[in-house]
Amino acid sequence: MSIGDEIQNDNETAPLLPESGRDGEIGHDEFNGASFTGAVFNLATTIIGAGIMALPATMKILGLVPGIAMIVLMAILTDSTIEFLLRFSRIGKTRSYGGLMEDSFGKTGRIVLQFSVLVSNIGVLIVYMIIIGDVLAGKDEFGIHHAGILEGWFGEYWWNTRTFVLLITTLLVFAPLISFKRIDSLRFTSAISLALAVVFLVITAGIVVTKFFSGGLMMPRLLPNVTDLSSFWRLFTVVPVLVNAYICHYNVHNIHNELEDATQIKPVVRSALTVCSSVYVMTSLFGYLLFGESTLDDVLANFDTDLKIPFGSVLNDAVRFSYAAHLMLVFPVVFYPLRVNIDGLLFPKAPSLTTSNLRFGSITAGLIAVIFVGANFIPSIWDAFQFTGATASVCIGFIFPAAVILKDRHNRATKRDKSLAIFVIVLAVFSNAIAIYSDAYALFK
Repeated sequence: MSIGDEIQNDNETAPLLPESGRDGEIGHDEFNGASFTGAVFNLATTIIGAGIMALPATMKILGLVPGIAMIVLMAILTDSTIEFLLRFSRIGKTRSYGGLMEDSFGKTGRIVLQFSVLVSNIGVLIVYMIIIGDVLAGKDEFGIHHAGILEGWFGEYWWNTRTFVLLITTLLVFAPLISFKRIDSLRFTSAISLALAVVFLVITAGIVVTKFFSGGLMMPRLLPNVTDLSSFWRLFTVVPVLVNAYICHYNVHNIHNELEDATQIKPVVRSALTVCSSVYVMTSLFGYLLFGESTLDDVLANFDTDLKIPFGSVLNDAVRFSYAAHLMLVFPVVFYPLRVNIDGLLFPKAPSLTTSNLRFGSITAGLIAVIFVGANFIPSIWDAFQFTGATASVCIGFIFPAAVILKDRHNRATKRDKSLAIFVIVLAVFSNAIAIYSDAYALFK
């Protein structure tokens, strides 16, 4: 049953969510009136982040046909799990993800959800800031210095060192954007962020076409290359990557609560997922076509090499800069639900965060300070966040929504709901366990 059908069939005269009450998160009663387009931009921006750069590597593992099929399948499962959240929020008269978890599992459920968002989003935002630092200021890895864009353009100066670049970015870009109390206020920056993702795609597609006519492309594999048991298990490691690529569940209620017409949430979700799936398919296709079996886990690193085409260095810089700018504008959209959930975790009985400037400012400053310090002093954190971030994200996107269905506190889940919930949990737990084992084995080896 779809979100729209449930809204029509289940007490049409009742509001989708209660009009008041903190419910552990910002209610936004005073903020109703967000547009359909703005909601789509914000939800799509929540989805498209650093995960996009790992998708071409999934094509290398799965091959083009299964890889594209998995991207589409994950979009369908994401739509289903979001539908679970919204439908059962309406049934339980809750207006937040945390409120739904508390309705199903008590206070423990809310706390587990809020802690998962904390782990996932802080990790993601630190990674965003690290990538921005790597792209603009460069990095040293294994004794090799990779010059950043600013160093390549102007030479090596004190003002384009990593710490100073991240400080200026934090003060001039992040600080103003994370100061908004309403997520709909970010709709314009979200639109620009999506446009920058399209710029990345257009440039990559142009490079692929150029190399195609010059004979510089190799035929990609259409199917996975499974030669032994180890290569078979490796296929499952792409699932957490794809789950992370679609995680947006923690922001759905925030966007929903601000909509001028709450019944539009279903087309908002579908539109955002369609846009993101299209971007993901094209990014995966062009990235894999361009670099083939040399595709790295982070395809952005491939753009630090000679493309062997005219103006290759200029195109490399354009790709990297557009992606860094994209992440700068994604940052505040991911930061928003992090602040909301931290407030709910620390001050569960306090009134809405919008009513207290002191609490709002203190939490905002504290979080941005933690993220800034993490990005500057623990830059080699990819392996750590493959464990913590991927696990928390899988819980937020798959396991928790499915658990709500199986708990079925209000006895409203259908047999189809429960069958899908069981499939989602089995897929999430099985694939994530294999991915964690594989990553741990590779790390310690």
